[in-house]
Amino acid sequence: MSRGTQALVLDFGGVISRTLFETHALTEEALSLPRGTLTWRGPFDIASDPLWRDMQADKISERDYWMARTREVGSLVGERWDRMETFVQRARGADPEAAIRPEAIAAIDAARRAGCRLAILSNELDLFYGADFRKRLPFMAAFDVVVDATHTGILKPDARAYRQCIEQLGLSADACVFVDDQLRNIVGAERVGMRTVHFDVMHPGASYARALGLLGVASSLD
Repeated sequence: MSRGTQALVLDFGGVISRTLFETHALTEEALSLPRGTLTWRGPFDIASDPLWRDMQADKISERDYWMARTREVGSLVGERWDRMETFVQRARGADPEAAIRPEAIAAIDAARRAGCRLAILSNELDLFYGADFRKRLPFMAAFDVVVDATHTGILKPDARAYRQCIEQLGLSADACVFVDDQLRNIVGAERVGMRTVHFDVMHPGASYARALGLLGVASSLD
């Protein structure tokens, strides 16, 4: 299969951007909270985060998880936050690029140079980050397709979400390498025939190297 007939399909939160778990210190500084206020660590310390365990067990959705954290952090600063983008925008401050993984930029550039197509398949890109967030990120211009459940209403791991992305790319499912940090979303992609990499937020370079390797693209990320 030639590179020009393949695509790298990426989740956004956790895969392209660093997770809010990784940036607690920055969040506390931005919100004038005492260091160490935020203790939930999601996949970085599952024992510290019962709500994350509920999400992994499908007792609540990923969106439910982040809405709960949004309201919790809002209350810590004496405000009522009912929109997830409020949390992200306040936590990220005026420099959204600071939250982007350098490994993601390197992988996007490598795939594009090799002639691969690029897509984002997200459950909450605009909902979570705000409608103008992606406009402030120059690398977003490299993507051929962006499918965001904020607008489609179809959340991964629903098979229709993946198929919509595949159809917009104009490729077969097995021509696409899908990268996501949530195992249930990886399982959903495999069910429709996509090749997959379960992204390890603790080893982003190695995860991107595996994805590029499936596309036949050389990488020094690992």
